[in-house]
Amino acid sequence: MTGATALSRRDPDAPTLWEQAAAGLILTLLSGALLGPIFAPQQQETPVLRLIWPPIYLVILGLIGFRARRMAAAWPAFIPLLLMVVMALASSLWSQAPDVTERRVLALGLTGIFAVYLGAVFRGIALPRLLTATFLALGIGSLIAVFIFPGFGIHHEANAGMWRGVWYEKNQLGMVMAVGLIGASALLAAQTDVKDRRLALAALAVCTLALLGSQSKTALVMAVLGGGLVLLCRLVRRLGPVFGVIAVWCMGVALVGGLWAWSEFSVEILALFGKDPSLTGRTEIWDAIGRMAERRPWLGYGYSAFWLPHSEPMEWIRHETGWRVPSAHQGWLDLRAELGWAGVSLVGVVVAVTAAAVLMRLSGLGRREGYWSLAWLAAFLLLSLSESVLMRHQDLPWTLFMALMARNLIPDRAP
Repeated sequence: MTGATALSRRDPDAPTLWEQAAAGLILTLLSGALLGPIFAPQQQETPVLRLIWPPIYLVILGLIGFRARRMAAAWPAFIPLLLMVVMALASSLWSQAPDVTERRVLALGLTGIFAVYLGAVFRGIALPRLLTATFLALGIGSLIAVFIFPGFGIHHEANAGMWRGVWYEKNQLGMVMAVGLIGASALLAAQTDVKDRRLALAALAVCTLALLGSQSKTALVMAVLGGGLVLLCRLVRRLGPVFGVIAVWCMGVALVGGLWAWSEFSVEILALFGKDPSLTGRTEIWDAIGRMAERRPWLGYGYSAFWLPHSEPMEWIRHETGWRVPSAHQGWLDLRAELGWAGVSLVGVVVAVTAAAVLMRLSGLGRREGYWSLAWLAAFLLLSLSESVLMRHQDLPWTLFMALMARNLIPDRAP
């Protein structure tokens, strides 16, 4: 056991076992596992799922009350959270569904507070360890669903044969397993004790198998990107700054080459991933949403009010695309439709400040946490280009982004 690990084990402020269990349960619910497919198999709104969350909010309030001093020290993280909540709440003044906006702003605020709690209390390697253990358990549950209850764990109509585990569809399984893989990679890179290494190796095996079974291309790229950054940072630390300079130059050349290849051979590249040039109809959706967003360019249609059933934007986009689109499948475009360019600008500033903080603290906090913040930041930004994950209420990717923002804005207490 290293000195840093021994110190963390003696840390009187380390999260207790019941805190770890409560946080793991909340993360599981935020991932959408099990309960949704059981109680709302058609992904319809149901009172059962809505009634689950009030007790969870009470648990969140209990957690932050138990850690009141640590939460007070995390005040820098509450500034961007407060700004986003205020903007979302203000949008109820022009929202096409004020009641829905107000209800979901409450969820946005409370899950945001939980994210700050994760960043403030699960310091250092504690958060990657929590993520690894939680999503290892969900990965095992998904494999049980696939092999023992295939009627539940495998798609049988659309995406037939692909694994979905304990979620609605394959992309959810893939995304959550990518979270587990990035957490496990960070846990290994932090050089913790034998138990942590065994936990990480088990998670790498289970989450990799489940991710490959899902056949989610985006999740696979997320896992490779996040894990690759962890490995790169680890190699730079061991081999020195000269290797780091060479690696950065190679990445720059690869990026320029990749952009050139995309501009010349985008159709062929998409075909390699089994995608058509319209990205399975997404480009048509983006065009339709862009035209609809231009009607309210600066403030949008209200937080979480754009995709309501039978709303004017929903019906117009359905008419344009020929089917009932559930979301933009693009985080920044969805944010623009809901909160206009004002919302996009605010979240863009938050992301930029967070990225700067992560890079500035890479040699300190980054090293102790196995470079998890950098890895998840990159994976999250990639995910935001294909899924609606920005400023979402009750959403796992956004919660983890807010947690990494909090842990990188909070003053460093480590020796």
